[in-house]
Amino acid sequence: MTDTWVVIDALFLLLCASMYLGTGWSLILFSFPLAPRLTPQTYALPFVEPVENATRFFTWLTTLMLAATVPLIVTEWDTGYVWVPIVYLAAVVAATALTMKFIFPYNHEMEEGITDPQRLRLILGKWMRLNVVRTSLWTVEWIVIALWFALKVE
Repeated sequence: MTDTWVVIDALFLLLCASMYLGTGWSLILFSFPLAPRLTPQTYALPFVEPVENATRFFTWLTTLMLAATVPLIVTEWDTGYVWVPIVYLAAVVAATALTMKFIFPYNHEMEEGITDPQRLRLILGKWMRLNVVRTSLWTVEWIVIALWFALKVE
């Protein structure tokens, strides 16, 4: 792969990581503070439809991220920078596994409708804690791909 294509590939990975980073931190900083005020009648508007939309979008984006990481690993294989796309890939896989195994079941329960206020608090609390972990993984993705650019500048 030419240097230009390597940079384009890495820029795409940075763009993807930036979208995840912004989504995660926006959720934590701006949506989570609403949770204590939500009721079974009001939680769906700020959480269910936006989560469904994000899931559709990020499903295909994650597939592209996984595919775009492979050429960067191959290109950097004989360099000291190969750890960057490997860590990036590991964070993408970990965030995806966390989402599918642990977060999706809570998404589905919220989609089906929660009528008990105590159950809502329990589910939202678990869902938010898992999303903090996932946002941490997304932050790692962003940091390592940003570091790749910083290291390449030297």
